[in-house]
Amino acid sequence: MTNLSHAAAARMSRLPPYLFAQIEKKIEEKRAAGVDVISLGIGDPDRPTPDVVISALAEHAARPDTHRYPSNRGRASFRESMARFYEDRFGVTLDPETEIIPALGAKEAILNINLAFIDPEDVVLASDPGYPVYTNGPLLAGGEPVPMPLLPELGFEPDLDAIPEDVRRRAKLMYLNYPNNPTGAVVEGDLFERVVEFARSNDIVVVHDNAYSELTYDGYTAPSFLATPGAKDVGIEVFSLSKSYNMTGWRSGAVVGNPDLVSIYWQLKTNVDSGMFEAVQEASVAVLDSDQESVREMCDLYAGRRDTLVAALRAMGLDVEAPKGTIYIWTRVPEGETSASFTEKVLEEAGVVISPGSAFGPSGEGFVRMSLTLPDDRLNEAADRISKLVA
Repeated sequence: MTNLSHAAAARMSRLPPYLFAQIEKKIEEKRAAGVDVISLGIGDPDRPTPDVVISALAEHAARPDTHRYPSNRGRASFRESMARFYEDRFGVTLDPETEIIPALGAKEAILNINLAFIDPEDVVLASDPGYPVYTNGPLLAGGEPVPMPLLPELGFEPDLDAIPEDVRRRAKLMYLNYPNNPTGAVVEGDLFERVVEFARSNDIVVVHDNAYSELTYDGYTAPSFLATPGAKDVGIEVFSLSKSYNMTGWRSGAVVGNPDLVSIYWQLKTNVDSGMFEAVQEASVAVLDSDQESVREMCDLYAGRRDTLVAALRAMGLDVEAPKGTIYIWTRVPEGETSASFTEKVLEEAGVVISPGSAFGPSGEGFVRMSLTLPDDRLNEAADRISKLVA
């Protein structure tokens, strides 16, 4: 057989292996070997998509008007529904005509934003630890990702004053994400106000990944970055339906905010894909316009799972805080372990998959991430297996 490994474009050599693809491969290998694997590695909701979404999809999939090429701008009904949601939920006014474009999930949007806004050698400021696409996307676009360390002692907020002047001059984009994956940190102070001023002073576009805003606990309500005075002047937000509505496989989201930036993103999109299936758009409308009871139910479910896992980890002597948002637990590894060694040990000796913190960036070393997206009995079983290794 001919070896075509040399056929890859040079840009592919800049990409590290994608964390979650590696996790999926390990799970397959272990299960093929007969191991009862419990995965806390990937944040994929285990509960079904709400009935209102499924019913709307069935209704609109049967309509011939949804079977043709969709508009890249999205159906008016989708854009208007997203605008209503942002007004009602966040107090943010969006123009459905110029400030909202559908996205095929947050991952696609974040990757394409790099292609739309950065040139080779431009700097992209990326949350560290953070979603791997914040750094992999710039690499594909020929840019230079520069990590902004999110440290526990700073509440997992970036130290904007510590960013060197030469980096500021070259920076084109900044990626933020609150509630934060993987740390679970939330914004409770003036971070967004300081980010707006920093972006304005340094001519930087802010991209806020708003994937977890609806999954919060203990009475905390997450804001939109765009609700911050001046935010729409300097940035955009990526909103995803994946986690909040158990719709990871549906690939539904939106890029919203500054109309000039949204227009540039739309220009790229017209050359990259043919838009979102319009029946999926209408299904998204149905859940955005719903009473949000399904979200409240999921928050209650995850809060219970969070409390269960946090209590178990603390009983093992691990240093862990109960997050106010997201579907993850971010915990320090036992003394004497690294992120990678503890992850490997838990997989090989306990058959439990967790994510090494170092895979989310250099500042993630010494931590691991555990997902809450599996039934209580399996979560308890996973905690019991890990405790036998740590005790």
